[in-house]
Amino acid sequence: MQLRIPGPTPCPPDVLQSLSKQMINHRGKEFHELIQKVTGQLKNVFQTKNDVLILASVGTGCMEAAIVNFLSPGDKVLSVTNGVFGNRFADIAQQFGADVQRLSFEWGKPDDPDTVRKALKANPAIKAVLITQNESSTGVCNDVKALASVAKEYNKLVLVDAVSGLGAIDLKTDAWNCDVVVTASQKAWMIPPGIAMISISPEAWIANNSAKMPRYYFDLKRVKKSLEINETPFTPAITNFYGLDVALNMMLKEGIENIFSRHTRIGKLTRQGVKEMGLSLFADESSASNTVTAIYPPEGINPDTLRRVLREKYQVILSGGQQDLSGKIFRIGHLGWVNDDDIKVTLKALKEALSESGFNK
Repeated sequence: MQLRIPGPTPCPPDVLQSLSKQMINHRGKEFHELIQKVTGQLKNVFQTKNDVLILASVGTGCMEAAIVNFLSPGDKVLSVTNGVFGNRFADIAQQFGADVQRLSFEWGKPDDPDTVRKALKANPAIKAVLITQNESSTGVCNDVKALASVAKEYNKLVLVDAVSGLGAIDLKTDAWNCDVVVTASQKAWMIPPGIAMISISPEAWIANNSAKMPRYYFDLKRVKKSLEINETPFTPAITNFYGLDVALNMMLKEGIENIFSRHTRIGKLTRQGVKEMGLSLFADESSASNTVTAIYPPEGINPDTLRRVLREKYQVILSGGQQDLSGKIFRIGHLGWVNDDDIKVTLKALKEALSESGFNK
C-alpha cells in the first residue's frame, strides 16, 4: 500500500513498534525524562531557542492555540491566504472576535510580500500577521522568510501555520523572526495524529500577558508552567510521545539539512514525472511545495474516478481537491517517511491508471 496523501503519513516500523509500549505514569520520572528529551530535540528541528510546547491535539487545535493565546477580541489581524488552510487560520481568528482583514491571493499562486507590505502600510493598527508556510490544498509553498521580514518592518506579531511543512521544508524560526509556529504529528514527523507542537517567542509571551481571548484547554501559559516540572497540565498522548521520541531520533540522525534536501529531490521527481505524462501542475512551479503536488487531470477524466482506480487496483492512495477544487484536481503527498522508490511506484501506477482510462500522451 502506498499512502501518498498530505497526512496522515506512513509511519516507520520502529515508530509503530514504539506505539505498542505499555502506559507509564504521566506524573512520574519516566515521562519527565521523555518530555524533556523530545522538547529539546524539537527545538533543533524548529531551529529555535524559544519555548516549544506539545499539546494533545491535531493541527487545527494548535492553530486555535496560536490565535487565542496572543490576541484579544477586536484586534486587527492581517490574514495572508491562498488556499483552504490560510482561510482556516483566518476563520479561527474571526470566530474568536478578531477584526480580520483577509489578503487573498489566487489559489495556486504564492503570497506576495510587496502586497503584504502595502496592506500593512495602509492599516497601521494591525497587530498580527497570519502566514501559511505550506498550503497543502494547492501545493504551494510560501516564502515565510520574506513575508515575516515584511511583517517585522512594521513590528507585527508573526503567526505561522507550518503544519504540513515544518520538518520537511526549511523554516528558521528564530532567524526569520517567527513569533509563533505551529505544526502537527501526522505530517513530516512520521507519527500518528494526536499531538501538535508550537513555538513561542519572547515577544509573543509579552503579547500573551494582555491577550483576552477565552481559553482553557489551550492555555499555553498553563502548558509552559507544567513543562517547568516536565509535565503537561492535562493527560498527554503518551503513545504519541513514544513515537515522537523514535521519529526525532531518526530525523536528527539523518540531519535536518539532509531531510530538506531529500524532500526537495522528491518534490522535483514527482513534478517531473507528472509532467512527463503530459499532465499539468496546479501550482506555479517556482513556488511548488516539496511535500505535496497538486495536479490537473486530463480533460475528460474525473480525478475522483482516477483515484478510485488507483486505490482499488494499484493500492495507491492519493488525495482529491478541497472546497472549490473538489473534483478538479488530485494531489500526491510526499512528506515524512518517503523515498524515491515510493514516488516511482506511485508514478508508475498513475501512468497505468491513466492509460486504462483512455489517456495517452
